[in-house]
Amino acid sequence: MKKYNVAVVGVGMVGIEMLRVLKQRNFPIGELRVFARRERDINIDGETYSIKTIAPDSFKNIDIALFAGTEGEKGAAVSFAQQAIDNGAIVIDNGADFRLHSDVPLIVPEVNPQAIKKHRGLFANPNCTTIQMVTALNEIYKRFGLEQIILVSFQAVSGAGRKAVEQLWEETERVVTSHKLQATSKNLEPETWNLKPEACKLAFNAIPQIGSFGKHNYTTEEWKTVKETHKIFEDSSIKITSTCARVPVFNSHSESIYIRTKKDTSLENIEQALKESEGIIFFKNPQDLPLPLNAQGKDEVFVGRLREDPFNKNCFWLWCVSDNLRKGAALNAVQIAELVCEILN
Repeated sequence: MKKYNVAVVGVGMVGIEMLRVLKQRNFPIGELRVFARRERDINIDGETYSIKTIAPDSFKNIDIALFAGTEGEKGAAVSFAQQAIDNGAIVIDNGADFRLHSDVPLIVPEVNPQAIKKHRGLFANPNCTTIQMVTALNEIYKRFGLEQIILVSFQAVSGAGRKAVEQLWEETERVVTSHKLQATSKNLEPETWNLKPEACKLAFNAIPQIGSFGKHNYTTEEWKTVKETHKIFEDSSIKITSTCARVPVFNSHSESIYIRTKKDTSLENIEQALKESEGIIFFKNPQDLPLPLNAQGKDEVFVGRLREDPFNKNCFWLWCVSDNLRKGAALNAVQIAELVCEILN
C-alpha cells in the first residue's frame, strides 16, 4: 500500500482526536509531522508525539495536511494553508474560513464523495452540527427530496474547546460541593440550591446562543446549518431554519430534526431509508433512545424517535446524536483524507 506524508496542524481537542483517528483507522502514513504554537511532547493513548512549530520548510514533501487549529485571520489555516499547497500538499481544513468559498469542496464522505474531484488543493470540513444532520437526512433527501428542515440542536461543550470542558467541570464541582450538605433526597427545594447565573454559565444551564448574532438575529452557528447544507446537497431550495443551544453535556451533540419531504411518502418508507443509510445506526423501537453518552467515542450517527406529524402530510420528526469530536470533526476530516488517497493513487 502506498504511504503518504501527513501533517496535523493544531493539538487542541480536535487535533488530538485526528491523531487518534489516524492511528485507529491505520491510515497509510509514511512520515507524520505535528505542529502547534509551541514545541513540546504530548502523550495520546500511551504514544508520545513530538510537536514542532511551523517553519518556512514545514510542509516540504507533505502529501496531506490536516488543519485543526484556530480560525480567523490569525488562525492556522488562513496563515499557512496556502504555504502547504504551494509545497504540493493537499489541505483539509476543519475550520470555517473556507467552507463557503465556491472553489472549495465541502465534503461529508457518506453524502457527497463525488465533490472530491473538484478540488484546487483545499477541502473544507463542514461544521459539526451540519455533518451530523446531513448524514442523518441524506438517504431521505435522495429518495423523497426535502422541502423544509427545522433543526433544534443541543450541543456539547467540547464543541467550544478544552477550556469550555474545564469550565463545566469546575462549575459543576463547585456547585455540588457547596450544596451537598444541604441537598438530600428528601430536601431538594429550589431555594436550597440558589443557583446564580454568574456561578453557572455552563453547568445546570442551557444557552440558546452559539456564535455571534447576525442577520434576522440568527447566530453564526445557525446560519452554518443553512448555508452548508445547501452547498453539500447542492440544493438551495430547501427551507432550513434552526436554533442551536449549548447544553451541559461534555461530549456528543444531540439534534431534534423536523422535515417535510417533497414527494409523498410514509413512515415506513422513511424507516427503510434510515435503515439503508451509510454511517447511520437506526433505532426503530421508540423506547431505544440514542443518547449522547452512548455516542461518545463512536463513529456513527445514531438516529431514533422517528415519528410522523399527525397534523401535516409528509412531515416527520427524528432525533439524532453523534460524537462531535469524531464524526463532527476529526473522523470526517480523515475520511476526506482517505478519499484524497484515491485521487493521489
